[in-house]
Amino acid sequence: MTNLAPPSAAPPIPRALFVLSIFYGGMVCIAGVLGNKQVALGPLAVEAGIFAFLLLVVVSSAVAELYGPRLAKQLVWFGFLPLLASIALVAIVLELPAADSMEAERLTAFDLIMRSNLRIWMAGIIAYGVSQTLNVTIFGWLKRGEGKLLWLRAAIASVLSQVVDTLIFISVAFYGVFPIGQLVVGQMLTKVILSIVLVPPLIYAFVGLGRRLDRGAM
Repeated sequence: MTNLAPPSAAPPIPRALFVLSIFYGGMVCIAGVLGNKQVALGPLAVEAGIFAFLLLVVVSSAVAELYGPRLAKQLVWFGFLPLLASIALVAIVLELPAADSMEAERLTAFDLIMRSNLRIWMAGIIAYGVSQTLNVTIFGWLKRGEGKLLWLRAAIASVLSQVVDTLIFISVAFYGVFPIGQLVVGQMLTKVILSIVLVPPLIYAFVGLGRRLDRGAM
């Protein structure tokens, strides 16, 4: 009787990668919802989705730092799955009839927040894919060599990707609808400042968390 060797077990997924991937998927979905509100930061105004988007930038950079740019790019591209699924679900729910018991004010508010035209959806999808891939690419390129100055590498990659994200999103979503020059400059300035202020401490926090999670799994 021939003894069959058991199939080799698949390599375990690092605990930090598992946790960061789940967190990343959640931020992909919530960014568009938060973007419905404009927030004032002193003299600056920005759509609130930037906070979730900055976390996406930080998490993808943290994955690139811990596991390499190739895996970080895969995380970005797999991020399209929850993004597209959430858009599809929103479209389905909006077409389903509301229950008779639902208050008219709540239904109106829900429709106002969740309804968006195809052009804005497409703008968000394109801007996400291009800017997040660019962020990981720049971060990985800057890491060549000794890979020091984590905060500076993350900040530079974030700033450049935020500039591209703003140009793509506003141009695709609003070009021809109204003059976009002032909006582009204001949003770009705000996002660059937030990247410089928030990304350096956040990247250390997420990379440190990832390393602790992986050490704890040993």
